[in-house]
Amino acid sequence: MAPLLLHLLHVLLLLAAADAFPATCSNTTCGDQTIAYPFWLNSSVASDCGYPGLGLACKNNTTLLPVQSHWYRVVAIDYTTHTIWVSDLDVGVGEYGPGCPRLHVNLSIDYTSSWLQLTPSDSNITFLYNCKKNVSWSSAVELSGCQDYEGKRSYVLPDGGITGAEAYEYECEEVVVAPVMALHKDGMLGAPGAPPLTNGSFGGVVRAGFELMYNAHSQECSGCERSGGWCGYRRNETHGRLGFTCFCDGGPTSDRCGHHNITRMYAIVSTSALLLLCLLILAFFLAHKHGLLSIKSKDAPSIESFLQKNRNLHPKRYTYAELKRMTKSFSVKLGQGGFGDVYRGNLSDGRQVAVKMLKDNKGDGEEFMNEVASISRTSHVNVVTLLGFCLQGSKRALIYEYMPNGSLERYAFNNNTTSENTLTWEKLFDIAIGIARGLEYLHRGCNTRIVHFDIKPHNILIDQDFCPKISDFGLAKLCLNKESAISIVGARGTIGYIAPEVYSKQFGTISSKSDVYSNGMMVLEMVGARDKNINANSESSSQYFPQWIYEHLDDYCSSAFEINGETTELVRKMIVVGLWCIQVIPTDRPTMTRVVEMLEGSTGNLELPPRVLLS
Repeated sequence: MAPLLLHLLHVLLLLAAADAFPATCSNTTCGDQTIAYPFWLNSSVASDCGYPGLGLACKNNTTLLPVQSHWYRVVAIDYTTHTIWVSDLDVGVGEYGPGCPRLHVNLSIDYTSSWLQLTPSDSNITFLYNCKKNVSWSSAVELSGCQDYEGKRSYVLPDGGITGAEAYEYECEEVVVAPVMALHKDGMLGAPGAPPLTNGSFGGVVRAGFELMYNAHSQECSGCERSGGWCGYRRNETHGRLGFTCFCDGGPTSDRCGHHNITRMYAIVSTSALLLLCLLILAFFLAHKHGLLSIKSKDAPSIESFLQKNRNLHPKRYTYAELKRMTKSFSVKLGQGGFGDVYRGNLSDGRQVAVKMLKDNKGDGEEFMNEVASISRTSHVNVVTLLGFCLQGSKRALIYEYMPNGSLERYAFNNNTTSENTLTWEKLFDIAIGIARGLEYLHRGCNTRIVHFDIKPHNILIDQDFCPKISDFGLAKLCLNKESAISIVGARGTIGYIAPEVYSKQFGTISSKSDVYSNGMMVLEMVGARDKNINANSESSSQYFPQWIYEHLDDYCSSAFEINGETTELVRKMIVVGLWCIQVIPTDRPTMTRVVEMLEGSTGNLELPPRVLLS
């Protein structure tokens, strides 16, 4: 029944699509750019004509194109070759000089979307920011003018020839890959005959931009254009969704789009009647089986409205059928929880992904919208990447990069872990620093400040290089940059990690310091869970562990571990930092920037926090 309905609906759309071409589809200009089909100016809600992925914005006489939720300035459009030349809008805007172009969005040459793809004339260039170790890659050039603190340096690789795993060896805070104009025959970027690049000229190379190709990838648009029409997507006023329309210059009676009026009207009427009959049969079947007819979630309109308002931010949208193909009908389950189940899948380009299928009864969709809105604004080595999502009726899913090593809970908090799954103290310390850097980025590094509200081991994923990545932003709160206090309704988080002020206002105002508390509890739990020398019958097992460790810190660090002095210092540092983070009053806790400084500094400069009733 379902395939027949889809086929009839497809036929009906094609027959009814030959509308008169709307006046709003005439060419327009922005600055020195002519905006013509298939591009359109997205100053209005409806696109009417053109591809839905090619909506342009005009701001201060500058033409802008959103690619992967990021704005690029349009340098030129060649309607003959179907190419558009764009440049990253962020370059040159930040606080660094021209010798240090600061990019924030990864867009490598294998990028492709429904309507845009990079061309063979593009080449990758890789920037490595704030690296602890000197980059020894043969083509690496150190950038001048970057902010240099604590001996960290920034580099650029003109040939883009480095993998994420190799970049991680240099302990860089952020690695950004961007496309630029292709290498010419002399092996240099830029036009043939151009002077060799110096470390001060990479800003100009990135500002020069790169080339994208646009094409009609949908069956409807391709068929419409072949018949002489123009492809458009009108917004239905009833349900608010975009629907395909094929516009013809001569109106519905013209045969330019290959339709004759009488035949077309007869086909529309007969197909509509058959479609209506099938729908009535299906409605009767569903009502008989379930007692009601509900083909989509009750909160779908609010989520669709949210996605439309933030359409330039969210990643690629997939259908439920694409999810089934991606996961081979959900054959490999990676895990499950209160939110739903997680399955392994593969994108069309071969990349492995984790598909999180959310349960149907998720309130008004707040968690789904929170996760799409917050994580789409991030780009950091210690924050998991959201690659796409699905919203189709009651089916909701989030598609992430695949983390082969699972969550932190698997390694540090499972009493049944084998020796192969037990991490060394050095590796645990590196993970603690990575989590702190990720939280610092969420609180201060991205344009919209994000408070996570559910930091716990289960939400820290580990990649193939044991780099930690913060995930699960369902409870996150987006804040204005200057906003300190946060207003929330009801407590949110996981028992054992929730800050006191989230429970009661008498402890203080809710802010990013609530994440600091959760991080401190997790770090202390990492220490307690990793120490296999703690006797289950000892005093520490009957007393609140943070209180016990506060009172016995020196004895604990000197006798509880059969480890060397350097490792003992790492353990002591984790404990002291954790105790600072779980202070009852939010203002007594450090910021995540200070937490990073304490973890990376010397233990000789660390003092215990004031003694309070921690439990």
